[in-house]
Amino acid sequence: MTMRTQEPRARHDRYCAEIELQVRRLRDIVTSGADLSATVPTCPDWSLEQLVRHTGGALRWVELNVRTRSKEEVPEPEVPLYEGPEKQGDPAALDAWLAETGEMIVATLREAGPEAPVWSWGWEQSAGFWARRMAHEQVVHGADAALTVGRPVEVAPEIAADAMDEWLEIVEFVQRTMPHDEAAELRGAGRSIHLHATDTGDEVNAEWFVELTEDVVRWRRGHEKATVALRGPLTEVLLAFYRRLPPDGGRLEVLGDRELLDFWLKRATFG
Repeated sequence: MTMRTQEPRARHDRYCAEIELQVRRLRDIVTSGADLSATVPTCPDWSLEQLVRHTGGALRWVELNVRTRSKEEVPEPEVPLYEGPEKQGDPAALDAWLAETGEMIVATLREAGPEAPVWSWGWEQSAGFWARRMAHEQVVHGADAALTVGRPVEVAPEIAADAMDEWLEIVEFVQRTMPHDEAAELRGAGRSIHLHATDTGDEVNAEWFVELTEDVVRWRRGHEKATVALRGPLTEVLLAFYRRLPPDGGRLEVLGDRELLDFWLKRATFG
């Protein structure tokens, strides 16, 4: 079973629980004595504090959009405390802001349910879209924070696999709706990518085949021979696909046309 085959309410509740967990982990890092001015190695333009503020601000922005059932994007300046506490470098204030943020977003998403109509930039205009998007955003930025302070990154297999699905759906959506974006350059005949998680066994179907054609980027779960393959533990495959780890670092292995994988990683973006 994948996350997408679960009943919508059960899936929605799972995303809410993941947001709760990731906010709790981020708060633990903030209050652990970590250097808030440390550079985030996977997002070198940010300090750890800037990463935390970005993450919490995104949650507050989504919370307001969902709570008001917005029919168009709410401007960030209209979001109360979007940028976090006024005082910089204060772990206690940052933690209190994060705690309130987490409680707000989870309560709002749970009250809304997955089918409540809400503006989004994507292919679904619903609160469920935002629960999924925020769960995965928290996972990836939680990994950024963990890597900054030298902690291991742990992601539940079903969430990691669903984050891979969503990333591929985003790339599909961008290259279809933004024809002048870099993602459109991915199209071209006779090229394919295979992603293979080596540590999930039968628990989670964690293999993907991505086909680049002249007309569209298509993907499906499964094992198929491809132009290039990326193999390794699921969490590391996820982080490499999100460009948080080098694709041949750690326990990852690239088989085949490495240039094609690099080409994909450079262009597979939000737009």
